[in-house]
Amino acid sequence: MPRTKKELAGLSLLGNAKTSYAQTYAPEMLETFTNKHPDTDYWVTLSCPEFTSLCPLTGQPDFANITIQYVPDARMVESKSLKLYLFSFRNHGDFHEDCINIILKDLVQLMAPRYIEVFGDFNPRGGIAIKPFANYGKPKTRFATLAATRFAQYPFPTITRSI
Repeated sequence: MPRTKKELAGLSLLGNAKTSYAQTYAPEMLETFTNKHPDTDYWVTLSCPEFTSLCPLTGQPDFANITIQYVPDARMVESKSLKLYLFSFRNHGDFHEDCINIILKDLVQLMAPRYIEVFGDFNPRGGIAIKPFANYGKPKTRFATLAATRFAQYPFPTITRSI
């Protein structure tokens, strides 16, 4: 069944022909929509292979593939708003680990998912690649246990690569 106009009412970016790109970190860009299948646990995987941010000390650009995986609850992140939000890091100066934790916390606050994880596969700079991982499971649910298990199993064989 197609979504109703009421369900789509809060989405201002999707379908907007005139897209505005934030020049600074912009969590207010994030938008959600209702999960039509809250009775089902399922994974959503989002990948941003063109993530960029700036080193807070040198101002040099850092490049990464950011992977977000989550099990939604009542709300889901709208993908265009996520893209614009992630692009807002382009001129944002923060360490890799900070970026990943900021993204995780913003998405937890936005959606209150059952489970979410954010992985950053940053390109090597100075001969070292940094690959931060952060996750969250809704407290007092089996997803809190999933978060602890996934965290204990990091690094995952499918996301490691040699430099």
